[in-house]
Amino acid sequence: MYKVFVNDKPLFLTNEISKETNFQIFLLESIDIKQLIIKIFQNKIQKAYLYHPDEKQIMKTLKSKIPVNKAGGGLVYNKKGEVLFIFRDGKWDLPKGGTEKGEEIEATAMREVEEETGVNQLKITKKLQKTYHVFKRNGIYKLKITHWFEMQSDFDGIPIGQIEEGIEKVMWVNPNEIPEILKNSYENIKLLFEEENLVE
Repeated sequence: MYKVFVNDKPLFLTNEISKETNFQIFLLESIDIKQLIIKIFQNKIQKAYLYHPDEKQIMKTLKSKIPVNKAGGGLVYNKKGEVLFIFRDGKWDLPKGGTEKGEEIEATAMREVEEETGVNQLKITKKLQKTYHVFKRNGIYKLKITHWFEMQSDFDGIPIGQIEEGIEKVMWVNPNEIPEILKNSYENIKLLFEEENLVE
């Protein structure tokens, strides 16, 4: 099962449906995905299932219905075990951004962390999960698939937010403070910290 966030609300892509559900269920094969996304953005639908019988075809089918943006991002630890956060559009987030032509996804993730925060001396320690969310750019809805990597950095300067990207603050956060920060973050960022066992 995949979780795709639309306006921070979950859209579940699944090949199994349980009868006891208060979710709205749609057939992925025949759904007008744009209409569904608009309804979620208008708060007419809070959460929905998109059903497709073949698990292997689910993501492929979704990608055939909506343009895809591929991105790479980093969950970065410093030597003290603190985690690098950025503050943009009124929410705490992690540095990430789109791939450039011919660029490996790991290189994208490291370049974006450095560009958005000024933090360098990065080393990827492991691959994390991918997250999925829908956003609107120039009137077109797109699916952003972000490949996340856990990184370690020996950087000991002061991180600086990339103004052109609207980053207002960059901060190293102590693991104890992360649950508080995540109260004002995105659902897909929370998923990463659940995977890292940093939050319940």
